[in-house]
Amino acid sequence: MSEKVLSKLGAERQDEVQLVCDTRNMPLATVHLLRHGEVFNPHGVLYGRLPEFHLSDRGVAMAVLAAEFFQAQRKKGAKIVDLAASPLTRAQETAQPTATALGLEIGTDQNLIEAGNNFEGLKVSPSELLKPVHWKQLVNPFKPSWGEPYTEQAHRMRLAIDAARDRALTLGGSGAQSILVSHQLPILVSRLSAERRRLFHDPRRRECNLASVTSIDFDGDRIVTVRYQEPAAALYPVSVAGLRK
Repeated sequence: MSEKVLSKLGAERQDEVQLVCDTRNMPLATVHLLRHGEVFNPHGVLYGRLPEFHLSDRGVAMAVLAAEFFQAQRKKGAKIVDLAASPLTRAQETAQPTATALGLEIGTDQNLIEAGNNFEGLKVSPSELLKPVHWKQLVNPFKPSWGEPYTEQAHRMRLAIDAARDRALTLGGSGAQSILVSHQLPILVSRLSAERRRLFHDPRRRECNLASVTSIDFDGDRIVTVRYQEPAAALYPVSVAGLRK
């Protein structure tokens, strides 16, 4: 709206109109949350934040498919200018093919790390959880009582997401995009928070499969869209294909 038209409005109305104009001119950005690929875990332990859990061969292939997905997006005009990952081995290994494909350096952000879990290192099964020593960990599934609170995960992930958005805008201007490689639960909690849904959920129904991409679109600092895609779906084991691990 021109200054000439604004000059005819009252001061209060001018402020309202200017606010609308400023909002429409806010920079656009997208932050993609990429879950790591399949991990080599022959003993089936809950590895959590334990070091040196590497991708399996299939996990490496999943990471390559994710890289090809982002490379295809760039060829279509996407301004992907930033890449960061959790410090854990499996996340760094998942990020590497994308870094190579897009010519980006991998930043490391501690806020992208896996959720803390008191069962870390155990082979979690119904028989294990029924042991009295674990009962006190199971008293509050809404928090949850066995690990890092959902609210804390959402908070630190939002810090990482906002920082990635700002880096992307600095590097690429409006329309720029960033990729963050993280873990299932922190990504899912970020999505639930972005969609203003409750953070407590049924773990069996998580829509955040291996090497999946949860994309958050921003208009300024306001979230306008959340999207979900599975570039590596063709490699999911038959037993979990179509399920949300």
